[in-house]
Amino acid sequence: MASEAPRTTRFTVFRERGGLRGLARRAWGRWWVKGLAILAVLAAIAYAVLWLTILRGLPSVDQLRTYEPPLPTNVRGADGTPIQSYARERRVELSFSEYPPLLVRAFLAAEDKTFFEHHGVDYPGLGGAVIDYVRKFGSGRRAKGGSTITQQVAKNLLIGNEYSPTRKLKEAILAYKIEDTLTKPQILELYLNQIALGRNAFGVEAASHAYFDKELDELDLAQLAYLAILPKGPSNYDPVRHADRAMTRRNYVLGEMLRNGFITQAQHDQAVAEPLGTILRRTPKFERVGGYFVEEVRRQLIDKFGETARDGPYGVYQGGLWVRTSLDTRLQDLAAQALRDGLLRYDRGRGWSGPLAHKDIEGDAWLQPLLNTNIGLDYSDWRAAIVIGRDGNAWSLGFADGKTGTLPRWSAQMPVRGKGGTAFAAIKPGDVIAVAPEGDAYALRSVPKISGGFVVEEPATGRILAMQGGFDSRLQAFNRATQALRQPGSTIKPIVYSAALENGMSPASIIIDGPFCVYQGARLGNKCFRNFGGSRGAGPHTMRWGIEQSRNLMTVRAAATTGMPKVVDVMKRMGVGDYQPYLANALGAGVTTVTRMVNAYATLANQGRAHAPTLIDFVQDRHGKVILPENWRACDGCNARDWNGKAMPRPGDRTRQAIDAMTAYQMVHITEGVIQRGTATVLRDLDRPMMGKTGTTTGPTDVWFIGGTPQFIGGLYVGYDTPSNLGGYAQGGTFAAPIFKEFAVKAYEGLEKVPFRAPAGIRMVRIDRGSGRPVYGTFPTDTDPKAAVIWEAFKPQSEPRRAIRRGPAPAAAPTAAAKPTQAPRDSDFLQREGGIY
Repeated sequence: MASEAPRTTRFTVFRERGGLRGLARRAWGRWWVKGLAILAVLAAIAYAVLWLTILRGLPSVDQLRTYEPPLPTNVRGADGTPIQSYARERRVELSFSEYPPLLVRAFLAAEDKTFFEHHGVDYPGLGGAVIDYVRKFGSGRRAKGGSTITQQVAKNLLIGNEYSPTRKLKEAILAYKIEDTLTKPQILELYLNQIALGRNAFGVEAASHAYFDKELDELDLAQLAYLAILPKGPSNYDPVRHADRAMTRRNYVLGEMLRNGFITQAQHDQAVAEPLGTILRRTPKFERVGGYFVEEVRRQLIDKFGETARDGPYGVYQGGLWVRTSLDTRLQDLAAQALRDGLLRYDRGRGWSGPLAHKDIEGDAWLQPLLNTNIGLDYSDWRAAIVIGRDGNAWSLGFADGKTGTLPRWSAQMPVRGKGGTAFAAIKPGDVIAVAPEGDAYALRSVPKISGGFVVEEPATGRILAMQGGFDSRLQAFNRATQALRQPGSTIKPIVYSAALENGMSPASIIIDGPFCVYQGARLGNKCFRNFGGSRGAGPHTMRWGIEQSRNLMTVRAAATTGMPKVVDVMKRMGVGDYQPYLANALGAGVTTVTRMVNAYATLANQGRAHAPTLIDFVQDRHGKVILPENWRACDGCNARDWNGKAMPRPGDRTRQAIDAMTAYQMVHITEGVIQRGTATVLRDLDRPMMGKTGTTTGPTDVWFIGGTPQFIGGLYVGYDTPSNLGGYAQGGTFAAPIFKEFAVKAYEGLEKVPFRAPAGIRMVRIDRGSGRPVYGTFPTDTDPKAAVIWEAFKPQSEPRRAIRRGPAPAAAPTAAAKPTQAPRDSDFLQREGGIY
């Protein structure tokens, strides 16, 4: 009981003094309690303001764990060779282990010496930046940064480049979070892959190529130190405009590396003695291949995936796609060379076509204006040059590599087209012109005004192997292979006659080559067709003869007999175009592209099975997943090392049967005769199975040739962009076919001579070439293309039959091959032709 008294007494005293409330009043009366309370309230208010203005809007740093930087789309040819990349930010992503140690040290010396010691923020540096900001506030000048590498990662990847104290605070907070989330090597990897270093290069590997045209691991210490100065402002240290400033800053970085023990004195001294060693800004070498082809690939990819991340995860300019195309670089070079040579042959002697562009220049500041034009020439030894000024009898020239030359008066004496006077007198300073070396000077060259398109396709797959859409894609972006809608002229005739073959005619059907008129109504009266050259006709002849000699009157008569609705239906099925059933379309009056026409001929060569023409084999995302073609499936077993005894694996067939296989082969067999004795005999001495057809439109305004072998079909047209008369001497057989021949001579070198294979059911019958009647006892010969007896392809039950006669048999058609000791059998011929049946 004694112990209870003091406790009761204390409680009584506590209650008399007001309890907890009284204790609070007494505590509040002390000054230090009031100070703590005020500080707590201020802290709460500050935190609330900080949360509302800063913390609430901060992005999560967790996204950096899976961050994928914008990467270019890389394009490769059919053999895997890099041919192009599409990017607004050129970047090659590397892992930290792939960075040379000296590169890391150079960036630390230049940007953040204590990177491995601090936890995201360098307080002395931050304090100096705050003082500098206060000092320069209101002056319009920008304060120094003071950001660590971690803060720069936060700025570049998470919050942007706004210039304000608020951004600095965000940087500092995020830097702490980043340091808690990622390791130091991971932070450096993000930084070195992401940092903008000028010349459209993002990341150090891309900058290595942009400034030195080397791989990163090939750079020496001085070059690595130069890259390390660029984050401060690439334009401030441009090696062309500010070489002295760049050299001073580079040497400063080398000095910092020495002071921090990153390099030795000997390394320092050797690097300081080196020049900058940078190259002039230029397009990467591999991006000068297949200009029109890769531009068409770019268009198709953008149509499919969009341009940037706003359009989806596979945006062409930052999705990091890997694209395998069907481009055969050898065939592409040959097609481009052949088309250009043909255009120049036609244009020769017509005078100078004028400058490629004009840029205003001041004094010696001519290099950047020239580079800004992005004009380049890759024909032969031609070069693009800007005219700097005149010195007596010579113009001074500047080139994209910074070098200069002269254009003497004697080398620019060609007349100006359509104006008269000499080109030398017409040239002005600032003109961008085409020149070629001549002695120790340069001579003027004229880029032709005439143009055209050339396409090469693989019939078995529909893959486009080469595409040239004009003289030079950097001069003329318009792709005439895919975008120019032209009248195909007589190259449409094999399609027209294919419709006739599908509807009861045969290669030996007799068609009259004579006047043919159509009544078009009271207002228009009769429409009378005519042959090329105005010929009124040569009487009845076989279909084969009509195609070989390209007779218009026979074509419209066959189309009228077949019915134009059926003819235009075949044109549509073969992808030529969707036309109205007018007879004029049977002579090529409807417009189409050279790509569509080549694909139609490839369909004939592929036994009527049609592929959509493609430039892209497949597309992979940055992780290797195939995203195009859609629903792509690997061919299981196609890459097996040894045969397992089971059926051979075959990839899925995506073809459609556009026309009957036997019809297609009949037309191929007929158009082989165009090469042997028709309008394309210039190709006969290639001495291989080849089909084809020439075309010349009214005027003539365009000339065509399309044809080839089972390996590939090529086609081209030549004409002015604004249709103009080419001159009567310009015809498909005399102008377009020789261009194809220049290509084919080299393109077919080393390739096996493969015959066109006939489908099941085709019957090969010996006929008289002129009358189409069957011949017995005499066999065709391979030595005389104009032999009277030939093999002709017929469908079952359509071949000409022997007439029942009484009396002596008719004499065989005369031929040099009519005297064998023992007449060969038809089966011998079929076996010799490689299994035609």
